[in-house]
Amino acid sequence: MYTVSSEIYKEVDYEQVRTKGNNVISKFKFHYPGVVVDNDGDLDVRQHRVGVIELEHSTATELKLVGLQVWRGALLLADYMFANRDELKTKTIMELGAGMGLTSIAAAIHNSGKTYCTDVDLGCILQLIRSNVKRNAALLSGEIKVLEYDFLRNPSEYSSELISAIDDSDVVLAADVIYDDTLTDAFIAVIDQIFARGVQTSRAKSIYVALEKRYVFTLEDCNSVAPMYEYFLKQTSKKPWFFENVPLDFPQFFAYDRCKQLVLIRITNRA
Repeated sequence: MYTVSSEIYKEVDYEQVRTKGNNVISKFKFHYPGVVVDNDGDLDVRQHRVGVIELEHSTATELKLVGLQVWRGALLLADYMFANRDELKTKTIMELGAGMGLTSIAAAIHNSGKTYCTDVDLGCILQLIRSNVKRNAALLSGEIKVLEYDFLRNPSEYSSELISAIDDSDVVLAADVIYDDTLTDAFIAVIDQIFARGVQTSRAKSIYVALEKRYVFTLEDCNSVAPMYEYFLKQTSKKPWFFENVPLDFPQFFAYDRCKQLVLIRITNRA
């Protein structure tokens, strides 16, 4: 069986402790806003007030279960939530494809409102998210509600609770959900559905998509390309959406390598 593993585990010591199963518990350290990391991006615990999000997760999975790991885009979105905490603190937030819940937990540290943390329930992922939310309850200012949101499910089959959550949300987050053509198409359809609900309820939505461009060299292009990122742009080129590339000049609060391949896109609806 072919497996993949998130690069972040080799870049930072997250003090992983093996569980009784095949998972680990990692400590994702952050510094609270109002302080600055050093020139190397490291946290100086002697000077800064440091917090820790503890997550149980896998370190290697098959492709369809990558949500059981933690990926770089989730940490980038977590940074963005911290950097824009004043603007977002009363907004209702929904995360799509939340994986192990890191971004939702980070959002709820400063957000006094409600955060909906959603994913498809493969590999008991929702149970793990709920466990991770409970593990970090002392950090949270607001409530996190965990719901199933299956991109491949027909909207007619959505639960009334999920529809209410979509209608209630102001800000929608998605990190590292673009890695497969079929799922990318499904994700685009989900964005369509969310915007349609926003028009129906007269509640505007802002969608933030974080991803890491993964380059490969192809003979067809005779160049290194980021096929999944480019596929996403191609498939959305005729949508009535406004795309804004968010500059990554906001502070870094979490320990990870904010590499140049990271992208953060804000999508709003022109319709």
